[in-house]
Amino acid sequence: MKALVCRELMPDYAGVELEEQALPEPGAGEVRVRIKAASLNFPDLLMTEGKYQLKPDLPFVLGMEFAGTVDALGAGVSGFAPGDAVAGGNRIGAFSEFAVVPAAALRKKPEAISFAAAASYGAAYLTAYVALVRRGNLQPGETLLVHGASGGVGLAAVDVGRLLGANVIATSASEAKRRILTEYGADHVLPDSGFRERVKELTGGRGADVIYDPVGGDVFDESVRCIAFGGRLLIIGFTSGRIPSVNVNMPLIKGFSVVGVRAGEYGRQFPDKGRENMAAIWKWAEEGKVRPRIHAEVPLTDWRRAFEMMRSREVVGKVAIVM
Repeated sequence: MKALVCRELMPDYAGVELEEQALPEPGAGEVRVRIKAASLNFPDLLMTEGKYQLKPDLPFVLGMEFAGTVDALGAGVSGFAPGDAVAGGNRIGAFSEFAVVPAAALRKKPEAISFAAAASYGAAYLTAYVALVRRGNLQPGETLLVHGASGGVGLAAVDVGRLLGANVIATSASEAKRRILTEYGADHVLPDSGFRERVKELTGGRGADVIYDPVGGDVFDESVRCIAFGGRLLIIGFTSGRIPSVNVNMPLIKGFSVVGVRAGEYGRQFPDKGRENMAAIWKWAEEGKVRPRIHAEVPLTDWRRAFEMMRSREVVGKVAIVM
């Protein structure tokens, strides 16, 4: 089988190779999946240089999320049969024609979405759900300000915010991306700098009730100036490259909370709620209530083009690598 392997941690993916590997055999409790599509995430790029918190032993097959069909079952596996359409994630191993994963890491693919959409769904929508429902307590009629709204986790937050009945304001640096966000259904779309006064205008001077920030840096600094009293500023990540800080007199005076969001860790700390979270987002997918957007489907043999699309920030939604 073909697999995309990171053999050395080097800039510009110089340590990454597409190579032939032996077909893996599933052990007890494991399933071998014939992968149809895998989702490209920004951490995949970071892992090629050792800049992500997860640092697998070298060499390793890249790719965190996938969808495909069950190819073979290990001993003791029940609930799946060869040919079943499934989706799952295992943190590494998805950019390959086959992958062996624990059966617990799989679920049936909803018929309402494609293999590419199913592969690109779990992490982004789980992040949005944990942020907006569990940590942000977003209520119908509240104003949600989503930064980095054209990225995978940002666009998921726009979609989930809409589904929860919020008034969604989305920001993006690119005019072309802002046009797509308008078509996608955001109530208002703004540039990602100089948005402070416009957010206040759109909220009658109150400010945003919930701010979803995967960007950090200057975007965070400006967000502090346009959050409502009692608001929740959700920290998702720092794609800008700068980790910001806030003087604690600002949350005191303005009465807002700064809330950290780690969707996976939330599920590990609270397993029952973690299972509820996963059940909720996949139920939305089964019912066709969500709209995961695939920017492009790129063959595994052309993996470098997909990585460059992600690095150059031209993607709106997710890029799927297809086998």
